[in-house]
Amino acid sequence: PGRLARPLVEVAVTTGLDADIVVSRSEAFSLRLQLHIPPGRTAALLGPNGAGKSTAVAAVAGLLPIERGTITLDGRVLDDPDRGVFVPADERNIGVVFQDHLLFPHMSVIDNVAFGLRARRVARDDARERARQWLARLGLEGMERRKPGDLSGGQAQRVALARALVGEPDLLLLDEPLSSLDVTTRTELRHVLGEHLAAFSGPRLLITHDPTEAFLLADEIFVVERGEVTQHGTADDIRLRPRTPYAADLAGANLVRGHASGGLVETGSQTLHVADDDISGGVLLTIHPASIAVHKARPEGSPRNAWPTTVERVERLGSRVRLRTGPPLSLTVELTEAARSEMAIEPGSPIWVAVKATEIGVQPDG
Repeated sequence: PGRLARPLVEVAVTTGLDADIVVSRSEAFSLRLQLHIPPGRTAALLGPNGAGKSTAVAAVAGLLPIERGTITLDGRVLDDPDRGVFVPADERNIGVVFQDHLLFPHMSVIDNVAFGLRARRVARDDARERARQWLARLGLEGMERRKPGDLSGGQAQRVALARALVGEPDLLLLDEPLSSLDVTTRTELRHVLGEHLAAFSGPRLLITHDPTEAFLLADEIFVVERGEVTQHGTADDIRLRPRTPYAADLAGANLVRGHASGGLVETGSQTLHVADDDISGGVLLTIHPASIAVHKARPEGSPRNAWPTTVERVERLGSRVRLRTGPPLSLTVELTEAARSEMAIEPGSPIWVAVKATEIGVQPDG
């Protein structure tokens, strides 16, 4: 890479990941990224294809040296071109889960998981026992001797997650971990990821182009476009105050959990009618803000999904306005500035909202 690894360099100790990255992949594209992830927190890099997410993965993982800036993890300098420091990937103690698993096809499942430990000269029996424990935690008992080619996509991704966690890494890096899976498996693995992210004490960096993954799994979201962070904040920050057209598109979904039966979904104190009569059990509903109608009084025709609420927040976005409603079901609602002005809607205004059953997306929620 043009720089040799140097002895461990310490800086003033800050816990978690601190990254100030400037790196070019071509004359036409450079990534400029700054982020801090404290221990026990999950940050998501969310952006379209070509935004620079893979470059960020390569830089943090040690596969690509940066040109300017620094990368430190728990006070240890991993990359600092000004000081001539570059720690190779195999010395960074970062657990990585790639979207395509990248399991060794000729190795058994248990040897895939134990590989990193063996590379660090952990005794074979000890490495295999620790690998077996992680496979059990991830519901893969009895699959230790299988080869990756004998696994489903979801099983292979669980093996990849076990391999990343078995070495007790300082940072967990997840690169599009669910993108290659079908909808049902993705829903199941999202819950598995959520559980293990919550249990992992170090910083976690999730790379994704899927806003649902970012909104459900991350504590903070960094929106990346054309190599630059254009916005960062919580899921509600992105939904309510998108700063670019791309971020506004990302914000175009309310995510609501509930329990479905016979075309009805219970979401706390509110019951919603959905178009799918067959789905039952836990579900995740998606409702686009622009599909929610706003009225000053009970709408005529008594639509099945209509209820009174109060406006808690109003955010103006040029000719559009986003509202945040209060109980019984907090939603982000989008309407035109002309409609808002005509109805004199401000924070605290009582309104009615309505949404058609056909405008509510439904998917299993594990």
